[in-house]
Amino acid sequence: MMKKLFALLFSAAILAAPAFAQTFIEGKHYEVIAEQATSKPEFKEYFSFFCGGCASIEPLVQQISANLPEEAQFKKVHVDFVRGASPEVQNTLARAYLVADALDRGDAFSTAVFNHIHRQRQQIRNDRDVRSIALGVGISAEEYDNRINSFSVRMGATVMRNEQNELSRSRVLTGVPTFVVNGKYKINNNNLDSRNFATELEQLVNYLLQKSS
Repeated sequence: MMKKLFALLFSAAILAAPAFAQTFIEGKHYEVIAEQATSKPEFKEYFSFFCGGCASIEPLVQQISANLPEEAQFKKVHVDFVRGASPEVQNTLARAYLVADALDRGDAFSTAVFNHIHRQRQQIRNDRDVRSIALGVGISAEEYDNRINSFSVRMGATVMRNEQNELSRSRVLTGVPTFVVNGKYKINNNNLDSRNFATELEQLVNYLLQKSS
């Protein structure tokens, strides 16, 4: 159901003619979830490779992240509460994404995993399957094997898990995809205009990146 919703929203947005500047309202289009913003502008997506809606919206997320202001960072946080594989495999996927992202193959790896699961309808059963996908997007076996169990990558995956748990406890993170800007503003996806979803989301991200309070 979620996959069909995001596919519909994304398709409608591409066809729409974006010719307006939206006025965004706190409590409707976005929520304040923290008192203090991050020190640097940041656009973050909480997602799961096993989420159909995340798969459908991935091209739009990549488009927005590619067009962010130069000073802004884009981060993806993989969550493990969406059913689809064992906790061990989901942890490997999170670590593999971090490896790919460090090698500037993050988008390619994400697209390949989403296609593997949601288009080709293939399971990811073990670490070998994850490794095969990573090598298929141009990451060398040596680079992958050297990095996948490194301290920095394991720590990065632990940080993802800790963020997930903290936001889940506070009821900020109740599903995916969830978008947070500057660590302070959560975007209310369901309140964006379905006829112009892509443009509104990108406008709102940029509005919140520049918001000072």
